[in-house]
Amino acid sequence: MADTMNRASHDDAPLSTANNEREAIDEATDGLIVQRGDKLVARAVTINRPRDELYAFWRDFSNLPSVLDNVVRIDVLDRERSHWVVKSPGGGIVEWESRITEDREGELIAWASEEGADIPNSGRIEFRDAGSRGTVVVATINYDQPFGTLGRVISRIFQREPKMQAQRDLRRFKQLMETGEVATSSRTHKQLEEERS
Repeated sequence: MADTMNRASHDDAPLSTANNEREAIDEATDGLIVQRGDKLVARAVTINRPRDELYAFWRDFSNLPSVLDNVVRIDVLDRERSHWVVKSPGGGIVEWESRITEDREGELIAWASEEGADIPNSGRIEFRDAGSRGTVVVATINYDQPFGTLGRVISRIFQREPKMQAQRDLRRFKQLMETGEVATSSRTHKQLEEERS
């Protein structure tokens, strides 16, 4: 994991995984305290802002629905626990409670869903200095694909596949932190859905 993660600190290319998915998951999630799920998504982006500022924004979970497109809301229960309400690929809603498993100010936040989650998941978001370029933000997420192969197909159709969504969410985070706003098309997703109805 160290070689893969060190490479991410030099550019914003996605992290690579081994050919054997199980080995890749084991390698990339070695640093996670609790593992939830059997699929792995790892993405990185360089943001031209200080590491502490990015960490502070992310650590206040009430900020996240503004950059995580599928997140409907996050209810903060206490300093370590939160309740997540998220759009599912087929248009429904999934929910879970999440607990922070590691928190190093200015460096990383790791989490794991609690038992009974609609989608078991765990992961971490790391913030690394990138010199004059700002900060490399690395997100690694381990999750169970809802509804197996069918869920994967539905996710792709509705463009909510976690690999694509993670990269889009990191780009939205970059836009918001560098410009103060997230670029959108002239019509919102909600407006498009209303037109189709």
